[in-house]
Amino acid sequence: MEIRLILYIPYPVPRIKIFPKSVVCEESNLRGDITFSSGCVVHPSATVIADAGPIIIGENCIIEEYATIAHRLEPGASWDANNIFSIGTHNVFEVGCNVEAARIGDKNVFESKCFVGRGVTVSNGCVVGAGIKMLTSQRLPENTIVYGEQALQREAIDKQGSQTLQIDFLRKVLPNYHHLRKPNYDPKKARSVV
Repeated sequence: MEIRLILYIPYPVPRIKIFPKSVVCEESNLRGDITFSSGCVVHPSATVIADAGPIIIGENCIIEEYATIAHRLEPGASWDANNIFSIGTHNVFEVGCNVEAARIGDKNVFESKCFVGRGVTVSNGCVVGAGIKMLTSQRLPENTIVYGEQALQREAIDKQGSQTLQIDFLRKVLPNYHHLRKPNYDPKKARSVV
């Protein structure tokens, strides 16, 4: 008598790529095919879920505690390697935010406890205020600030400042208090193989 064990995996075995100079805490919750580009900082208890397809996070992004970035499956859909959730560079995901946007550009700030639904496209230099809930499909123009109980929008007078000092500080401090996932992908070595 032969017994066969069939294991169904709805998406590929987790592939987490961490580029050099990234700081990814071991206590973070990571699921699926995720790429952290150089300089990213991922705090403990941050969650990144790539159920629908790969997530590529650009350089120098900060994902704080209890922030969730999700690329979820729509009902009836399956994992698709070509369905990429692209997040630009220099974005900040503050404590407790929940972001499921369609696409995210560069230099955006998602403040504490905000929710950005899957139909939202965030361009560059935008700020989604604390506690804001964006549920309807829309595209935020560049330098938009979303604020207030009614999620009002206006154009920012100044462009977003750089988070370089915060990133440098976190790169120095987090390794002193948390175990880190080791960088496991070097694009220079990958190119030399080809």
